[in-house]
Amino acid sequence: MRKVSGLLLATERRAIAGLAGLYATRMLGLFMVLPVLALHADDLAGATPLLVGVALGIYGLTQAALQIPFGLLSDRLGRKPVIAGGLLLFLIGSLVAAQAETIGGVILGRCLQGSGAVAAAIMALLADQTREQVRTAAMATIGLSIGVAFAVAMVLGPLLASWFGLAGVFWFAALLAAVGLPVLWRLVPPAPRRLRHRDVGLDRAQLRAILARGDLLRLDLSIFALHLVLMAIFVAVPFRLLEAGVVAERHGLAYLGVMALAFVAMVPLVVIAEKRRRMKAMCLSAIAAITLSLAGLAGLGEGLWPLLAWLLVFFTAFNLLEATLPSMLSKLAPAGAKGTAMGVYSTSQFLGAFLGGMLGGFLAQQWGLAAVFLGAALLGLVWLALMAGMSPPPHLASEVVALDGEHGDDALETLMAKFAGVAGVEDVLVVPEERLAYLKVDRQRLDQEALARLIDTGRDRP
Repeated sequence: MRKVSGLLLATERRAIAGLAGLYATRMLGLFMVLPVLALHADDLAGATPLLVGVALGIYGLTQAALQIPFGLLSDRLGRKPVIAGGLLLFLIGSLVAAQAETIGGVILGRCLQGSGAVAAAIMALLADQTREQVRTAAMATIGLSIGVAFAVAMVLGPLLASWFGLAGVFWFAALLAAVGLPVLWRLVPPAPRRLRHRDVGLDRAQLRAILARGDLLRLDLSIFALHLVLMAIFVAVPFRLLEAGVVAERHGLAYLGVMALAFVAMVPLVVIAEKRRRMKAMCLSAIAAITLSLAGLAGLGEGLWPLLAWLLVFFTAFNLLEATLPSMLSKLAPAGAKGTAMGVYSTSQFLGAFLGGMLGGFLAQQWGLAAVFLGAALLGLVWLALMAGMSPPPHLASEVVALDGEHGDDALETLMAKFAGVAGVEDVLVVPEERLAYLKVDRQRLDQEALARLIDTGRDRP
């Protein structure tokens, strides 16, 4: 078995920087429209609140439908060609939306943007480019880049719209996609031989077992509900800011203050969840806070400060769940099945975004802005009730150990028992054809010395 330094190689640093940048700029292009589309819909022929909601969320439908096929296609055709194709689709969609004069044109453009569903291919390429011992940190960098992209989008979208109109937002998204193509081919190192990564990619043989897990389904429900609520309220939040006296040109500054404070408030809560092992308590508290903030936004009286306070509560809880839900999924997923569990989770997220846009638009069109928040708050109560019965997740971490090619299949099977015998190793999957062992470990109980000895003496045959 190989025991290699966890320091990043130069090629790994380039791959992480380039792919995190690609992922972040793509999400930035998708999210920038959220705080501005509803305000500028009057300039689009045929616009109604329902169709505005569809335009906000339609990207989620094509993302949900195509992310897994694109990931599988990258196994056959190569990562970079598939990612480049996805960026081109995103570019075309941005151009269509930028030149649209009707709400239907914007919907078509957003649909095409979402069809560039290369998230799975990007993550697979990142896994190809990184060693097992640094891959978790690499994936965390991608996750952090998404959070930063969302915060920047909330500020940058209103600024671009105030300077260049709604079309300017989509032109900027097209520019991001165009810049992404040379970044992909020049900055990201040449891809090695494509490998299968159970901690990243979806394994169809594991899908039925993952869908049968009630604890994982609760997390899928949570990310579905979280993004449904997020997309729904952006049919109404920009108008709440106008009612509170914030002109459209200054919406970006309002979001900047809220998002910055929400991030600061979220950090200690994540520390409590992870270090003090209070994942369930923090999760339920965040759902309750979201539900309370939505009820507050629905019954909001006049005044800017109450509005900003409720938005701060909402986004603090939102950021907390965005950080902790994937961590909980990683802890709960069986050894070697995290990639499959994450594929179902991501699909649930995108479906939530699609249905959230439709629901928010429908409620606004039928009963007004307050109905959007009330409907989302009722969903929050149902969500909270369904999550209340969850068991606290075990605080397990994933480890991937590379095995020597000298072992025969029988020796590799024997290693499963050896790994399982190490204190703190709770689950093991040895995959002979991949020459990898996937472990789930409790770091507080893990016998590091015994594990290190097993790695160092892994050449011993039974």
